[in-house]
Amino acid sequence: MTKVLKSFARGRWFIPSGGLIDIPSAVDGKVVARASSLGLEFAALTRYARERGAAIRGMTFHERAALLKRLANHLSAHKDALYALSGETGATQHDSLIDVDGGIGTLFAYASRGRRELPDEKVVFEGVVESLSKTGSFVGAHMMSPLHGVAVHVNAFNFPCWGMLEKFAPAFLAGMPVITKPATATAYVAEALVEIIVDSGILPEGALQFVCGSTGDLLDHLTGQDVVAFTGSLETSEKLRNHPTVSRKAVRFVAERDSLNAAILGPDAGPGTPEFDLFVKEVVREMTVKAGQKCTAIRRLVVPSSIEGDVIEVLRSRLAKIKTGDPRSGERVMGPLASLDQRREVRAQIQRLRDEADIVAGDPGKAFESLDPAGAYMEPVLLRCRNPKSAVLVHEVEAFGPVATVIGYDSIADAVTLVEKGEGSLVASIHSYDTACVQELVSALAPYHGRLLLLDRDDAAESTGHGSPLPMLVHGGPGRAGGGEELGGLRGVFHYMQRTAIQASPERLSGLMRTWIKGAPAPVSIPHPFRLDFAEIATGQTVETESREITLADIEHFAEFTGDKFYAHMDEAAAKANPFFPGRVAHGYLVISFAAGLFVDPAPGPLLANSGLDTLRFLKPVSPGDSIRVRLTVKSKRPSRSPEYGEVRWDAEVFNQHGETVARYDLLTMSARPAPARKQTNPAK
Repeated sequence: MTKVLKSFARGRWFIPSGGLIDIPSAVDGKVVARASSLGLEFAALTRYARERGAAIRGMTFHERAALLKRLANHLSAHKDALYALSGETGATQHDSLIDVDGGIGTLFAYASRGRRELPDEKVVFEGVVESLSKTGSFVGAHMMSPLHGVAVHVNAFNFPCWGMLEKFAPAFLAGMPVITKPATATAYVAEALVEIIVDSGILPEGALQFVCGSTGDLLDHLTGQDVVAFTGSLETSEKLRNHPTVSRKAVRFVAERDSLNAAILGPDAGPGTPEFDLFVKEVVREMTVKAGQKCTAIRRLVVPSSIEGDVIEVLRSRLAKIKTGDPRSGERVMGPLASLDQRREVRAQIQRLRDEADIVAGDPGKAFESLDPAGAYMEPVLLRCRNPKSAVLVHEVEAFGPVATVIGYDSIADAVTLVEKGEGSLVASIHSYDTACVQELVSALAPYHGRLLLLDRDDAAESTGHGSPLPMLVHGGPGRAGGGEELGGLRGVFHYMQRTAIQASPERLSGLMRTWIKGAPAPVSIPHPFRLDFAEIATGQTVETESREITLADIEHFAEFTGDKFYAHMDEAAAKANPFFPGRVAHGYLVISFAAGLFVDPAPGPLLANSGLDTLRFLKPVSPGDSIRVRLTVKSKRPSRSPEYGEVRWDAEVFNQHGETVARYDLLTMSARPAPARKQTNPAK
């Protein structure tokens, strides 16, 4: 009996009441599953998400990051079922690795970033504190807080696991509940993924709802507190972006859509060079992995006209070795397209491209006698643009399959013009070892791309390749590519948060930020804060030190001891000739070394180690005979992953005898955390 796919709505699985659509296997055309969302009340879904979303917002970033890590571990232990189903979509074992393990890896990446880069709080302050007044009594900063809405995610068919998880991870970390809708063609894999997630019981109630089938009137119920993130075609993107509710209520809309990505072969990268070989290898891989059904796949091969024939000949030879076959066989093959409808679409787009280009490798209509005729199999197809200077369609028509077009150029400026005709792409790769060439291409093409890969002999061994979005870098692109950004580390998280400027006194803002800022109260700590364990240390506690004179003998001894005999420290006449110094001056590192000697409490205690300095600036020279003193203030603190200690950030400001700041920096230390109280045992038991 054919499986009927379910939706997960309002905390329970929902069986559709009718309107079922057959979903065929890409391999043999047999119906794998049936899907529909008929009967779902979408107003109730959004209402449920908003009501339950308050609990998610009530968690801290660290708590949400911990759940993402637990979920990633759970999925890692249950991914075999996803691999088994993925074969029906046409994905090989390697293709599934990108989808399944890539999605799980994104969860791990955001869990780690949330723990390392975000505070154990419900909001985060971004950027520096701005002084808004002459005396510093009025300051401002930007606070990021979770939107009080729901994130609606509409995903493409080509990556049913990664596509869902790469959107879910930053949204959940930001504190937003998610309603996710997979493409129907591969929804049976997405449903299996959600089933594993739901069965784990890891996520809070309402964190994830799953719509299998049409979105119905879902968008009608959105507000300005909601976010829509879409991956798919330009046409569908336009319909969603122009939806009356999305437009009227200014619903945030993030799109990742059609992209005629290019690979540019530099004039220096002729046959026999490592860059030429890398270019060929990368093009073949991008044409055949997932049967070319990737938003980041290479569609345009921009190569020097003088070696266009060489490029085509080598690619023709390499592509002829690609075996098309059943992805479930375990052999090294290129699987079919996702469906017969998808293959018909790709063939139709190839036919359009033939108005401007000739097929030089592959046959889009080839029948595979050894394979099931109901499977959506197709050979890789390489075309050559006949007249690059006048061609239009090769820069507008995307055949979303194993298809690419060779386009010749005569100069770097010509190559730039050709690539720009794509009107914005997710990614382009530049294959050159000529620094001037690379710099010219990067400068010209960066405004048209979300990502540029500079691939050469130096980075190829560890490069993740043209078509691999990474969680720490932006995935998205301008213009035709959608104008949105997904991933990108915390940039992806902040899509789901509101940036608000907070203007206040230093004391009030310091309290909100849980970080001491200059101008806020800084009571002198007794005892010395280095004698306090992590739990006892409070933001704002301060040490005011005694003064110490810096003598010429100190400077000369430091120079001899360290070997730093820079003339400004050793030659009075030369130092005076320098526009920055009045004469011989103390080494900057001497100043901060003496500063440490003034504030350090030397006896063993809760302070365990100094882990570094941040934002060190030398602001005024210190001359022989000057005196320095230090004010050390607890700026912020955060527990570490280890239960034995926490990390403390101190504001260190060094003054001279006139009260002028000569140096300022953040001191980072690790302080012991109190041991948890042991439970008392009853010896009588």
